[in-house]
Amino acid sequence: SKKKMQNVSSQQHFILNGFAELGDLRPVLFVPFLLMFIVALLANSLLVYVVVSQRSLHQPMSILIAGMACVDLCLPVFFVPNMLLSFLFDWKGISLIGCLVQMHFIHFFGAFQSTFLVWMALDRYFAICTPLHYQELMALQRFLKFIVPLVVRNMLLISLFVSLAGKLSFCRNVMNHCFCEHMALVELACGSTAINNLVGLLTVFLIPVFDFLFIAASYILIISTMLRSSSTSVKALHTCITHAMVITVSLAVALIALLSYRIKNELPAAVRVFFSTMYLLFPSCFNPIIYGVRTTEIRQHMLTTLTHWKRLVQ
Repeated sequence: SKKKMQNVSSQQHFILNGFAELGDLRPVLFVPFLLMFIVALLANSLLVYVVVSQRSLHQPMSILIAGMACVDLCLPVFFVPNMLLSFLFDWKGISLIGCLVQMHFIHFFGAFQSTFLVWMALDRYFAICTPLHYQELMALQRFLKFIVPLVVRNMLLISLFVSLAGKLSFCRNVMNHCFCEHMALVELACGSTAINNLVGLLTVFLIPVFDFLFIAASYILIISTMLRSSSTSVKALHTCITHAMVITVSLAVALIALLSYRIKNELPAAVRVFFSTMYLLFPSCFNPIIYGVRTTEIRQHMLTTLTHWKRLVQ
């Protein structure tokens, strides 16, 4: 058995066995995931194109929305094509290096989903609570001091836990997941993984939890300012409701995904895999639609662009 163990450990090759319980029905998953992938790619590409091509949209909020769309565009690219091939052709293998690279990109772009919401909350805070200084506070040089630390934080923490995961030796090589998720890989290690669990938890607290607490605090300040002032515009309220919707949905899906890992035994594995996949894929489909539909200027330009393309096609 020791020889066999060593063999697996030196193989450095893993099998991504997500949704294995579905058996012969597993290929059926190809259709919904392909549709979501297409929606995410098209909606986010359109959103980025519209913001970049329209001079009138070159203001901080639209630029942040376009940045968010870039994240939502890149994230599915790192795991959905792989999943689709796995559903259709049963290609489940991945090397340790491939797994670590995929893990790095998924968690890196995933981290920016909440970080962009922080920057948007700051934009709204400056616009509503300090309207007279909005332009100077949101000038790029000034705003960089809010951008750089969070980018550095995301890069450092994610590089740290990915490199720690890469140093482990693995006794098992079947991952009950559709992509290389940090804890799913760490669970396959032999020996102590206390440091990996600790850094993983630390990352959860320092990135998504910190981000959401910061966003919640800034929205409490924004709402109390709005309630005090008589001049609050409907537009400001509208924008805040849009953000609140995006944040609530993101947070709900994220919490379900994280909790589904903690209450392992009560939940079927397929349900757990489904939620941790949706946690990454759902915002990519949901965000561009919400921002595109609820932000008036962006919506108008998107419709104009689509009708223009329709004419070209005809």
